[in-house]
Amino acid sequence: MSKRTSSLWTNLFRKGNPLTEHVTELWSATPLFRDIPRREILQLVRDMPPRHFKASEYIFHSGDAGAGAAVIISGKVEIRSAGVLLAELSDGDFFGEIALVLDVARTADAIAVQETELIFFLRPELDEWLARSPYFAGKLGANLAYVLAQRLLQANKALVHAGHEGQL
Repeated sequence: MSKRTSSLWTNLFRKGNPLTEHVTELWSATPLFRDIPRREILQLVRDMPPRHFKASEYIFHSGDAGAGAAVIISGKVEIRSAGVLLAELSDGDFFGEIALVLDVARTADAIAVQETELIFFLRPELDEWLARSPYFAGKLGANLAYVLAQRLLQANKALVHAGHEGQL
């Protein structure tokens, strides 16, 4: 058996990278990837490098160019706007999804509360996936619309509640 053939068989049966497997499970559990096969998500995740942030380090600032969404592998992240805490996120939570749709500046700050590891799903990766697998990328688009609509409803309710309490 040639060395090339041996390598081929070894690669076919090698167990996956534990981090890749874990991140695939994290993204699979989000509403962004609802009804999208695991193999499609795994293919995307293989090209997503993890990023590490120290406690109190800014992941991005409001006004920065948006490049994509992130899922938290481990750690905690606060989302703040004008100093107001909007969300506290932890393992498995995702944020920054507006950047998958619109080429606009970030609308809030994202700050690592403690040592945090993230993985980003960038807009260019989404564009490549759309060209390669339009059906499933289209499903992600529908899921993204659902997520953004849910967040808008939540924000509207918070504004109404704040208005009733005279905080506006």
